Amino acid sequence: MAERGIAVRKTGLPMGIEDFEEIRKEQLYYVDKTGIIKNLLENMGKVSLFTRPRRFGKTLNMSMLKYFFEVGCDNTLFDGLEIAQEKELCDRFMGKFPVIFISLKGISGSNFATVKRKFFNIIGKEALRFSYLMESSRLSEIERKQYKALVNIDDAGVFTMEEMLLEDSLLLLSQLLHKHYSQKTIILIDEYDVPLDKAYRSGYYDEMVELIRGLFGQALKTNNSLQFAVLTGCLRVSKESIFTGFNNFNVYTVQDVRYSQYFGFTDGEVKKMLAYYGFTEQYDTVKEWYDGYRFGSGLEIYCPWDVVNYCDRLRDGSITKPQNYWVNTSGNDIVKMFVSVADTNTRNEIEVLIDGGGIRKEIRQELTYRDVNSNIDNLWSILFTTGYLTQRGVSEDDTTELVIPNREVRWIFVRQIRRWFEEETGKDVQKLERFCKAFEENDTAAIEEGFMSYLQKTISIRDTAVRNDRKENFYQGILLGLLGHMDGWIVKSNAEAGEGYSDISVQIESKEIGIVIELKYAENARFEDSCKEALKQIKDRNYEQVFVNDGMKTIYRYGIACFKKRCKVVSG
Repeated sequence: MAERGIAVRKTGLPMGIEDFEEIRKEQLYYVDKTGIIKNLLENMGKVSLFTRPRRFGKTLNMSMLKYFFEVGCDNTLFDGLEIAQEKELCDRFMGKFPVIFISLKGISGSNFATVKRKFFNIIGKEALRFSYLMESSRLSEIERKQYKALVNIDDAGVFTMEEMLLEDSLLLLSQLLHKHYSQKTIILIDEYDVPLDKAYRSGYYDEMVELIRGLFGQALKTNNSLQFAVLTGCLRVSKESIFTGFNNFNVYTVQDVRYSQYFGFTDGEVKKMLAYYGFTEQYDTVKEWYDGYRFGSGLEIYCPWDVVNYCDRLRDGSITKPQNYWVNTSGNDIVKMFVSVADTNTRNEIEVLIDGGGIRKEIRQELTYRDVNSNIDNLWSILFTTGYLTQRGVSEDDTTELVIPNREVRWIFVRQIRRWFEEETGKDVQKLERFCKAFEENDTAAIEEGFMSYLQKTISIRDTAVRNDRKENFYQGILLGLLGHMDGWIVKSNAEAGEGYSDISVQIESKEIGIVIELKYAENARFEDSCKEALKQIKDRNYEQVFVNDGMKTIYRYGIACFKKRCKVVSG
């Protein structure tokens, strides 16, 4: 028998594969999450909603549920897995139900008419899986005609369901399946909130809410042909928005203990995967980059998308260092919006997060997409539910300590902060030019005043946990961005010069001016000493030699010492 949780021939990883049957039949590595089946059956609710960040295994789990419960399932898919040990439960429930499974992750469009056609297509394709209903002797002639209306296709192969039928479509299909099998239907709806998100961004939110409310209300609230339903999504949309009047409706968020181990990888599961592929020595790296999420009462969870991708790249030898995988699956617009609307207090709080600290906030679990932009407090909640922040405990006053989970997500914040700062500094062109000109005029007072004003405005992305020489990278990055706006200036970072590498070098060929800049982090605000150290380094390592070689007639040397949002500039 296969080792529990892993197929017999473990030849590869399921890269981008979210179909349970394909993973099992191709004998790809599978982290066993089938225990969720027993939990669902023992804690049965008519409708269960699981909210988790994107790329945490929601779709694969829904696919697994479909293959377990659906009539005619291949029970060998579950051989060796946790659920197979529950023989009585398997005998009673495996392969016993008609299952409707739709994913709404592809529902988007610039207008409501386009989106409705996509609904026709998704529901029509799912209904077409049950083409035997067209000839079912257990259905009446009228019911067979009703089924044909669900799968009607024009000459171009496009589903042409009547608009009035759309809201009733899932209800009708479940009723027809119920009658054909004499068994109630299970309905699985993956990424239920994606259409609402897209509709809000494109300006037809009210129409989409009305459609979703009608579709779900018919299929999930007043449906005597429903055995149970499971929904997944990122956001727990307010009951007042689309779940009005639902009874026996269970919602399980990242703050709930039940089911916390079934989405994402646990620490033990990651260790097992790394050991299997011979990458145990990469454990600390994987933990630093992709762990850090806390579900339920504090269960340690890794982003599975990241772990699988990194493991696969290590296997083919294409990389050795960790990469950003999760960030590339979305535009990260929520972080961009958050940074751009942050006031002074919020920017200070972001600095605390970037430095590895925590911020206490009241989390609103139920929101509508219309609430997202209404105030900054709602954005904190959205960042939490979508995985950009995670929890580190809930206090007695019901506030949650929020932290950035890992290095990958910290990188997302840093990138958006830098982009925001570039946009902000570019708005006042005259101020920026005056600041840069001060370097070619050797005006240390103007440089100091200007640089300090920019430091006061930006969001610090220093890392208090690292050495001082790495803290200097923050200030170096800001200064590089500012100087890089000047036309005709050749600005280089860490370029080879003399007997080492200068932090920043600038050549203004039209004026035959060379500028060399060395930055130091002034521990305990020791500005004078740090400036002297910077200038000494420029001299000792002969950084200016490159300018001499290039024929620059005027050379300026600047030692800049920085501490928090203050600085000192000395020329020598």
